[in-house]
Amino acid sequence: MAGENELAGELTGEGHRYRARVYFADTDFTGVVYHARYLEFLERGRSDFLRLAGVHHTELEEGKHGGEKLAWVVRRMEIDFVQPARIDDIMTVETKVERLSGARIFMAQTIQRDETLLIKARVEAAIISASGKPRRFPKQWAAAFLGEAG
Repeated sequence: MAGENELAGELTGEGHRYRARVYFADTDFTGVVYHARYLEFLERGRSDFLRLAGVHHTELEEGKHGGEKLAWVVRRMEIDFVQPARIDDIMTVETKVERLSGARIFMAQTIQRDETLLIKARVEAAIISASGKPRRFPKQWAAAFLGEAG
């Protein structure tokens, strides 16, 4: 399924990168990207990073990692809106893992148009059980998340 992975962007030495076009549906009445839509672009960056690192949302939900159903949750997000994106812009979303701590992952994300920084975000996410209790990351994920996989 090479075509499917092409949609997910690419792993880099520091994390993950993917490109996205701004469509009319992403914009508000002024023709710039509506602020809440950036959350979706950032989420796609994190999800595709995890997918390429070998961590699939569907496998977590099916309990394939330790037998227990797991899910990702965003615990905290900080976003700086630096410059607006506009319809038909091609944006690059980059995701980097800053550190791991038990059940939490701390990520830095940016959205750029060419060399222009549009969005800078810091995200704290966690993995939880179906009952909402924090769970530790499987050990094999650490190397994949930190770009150390073989």
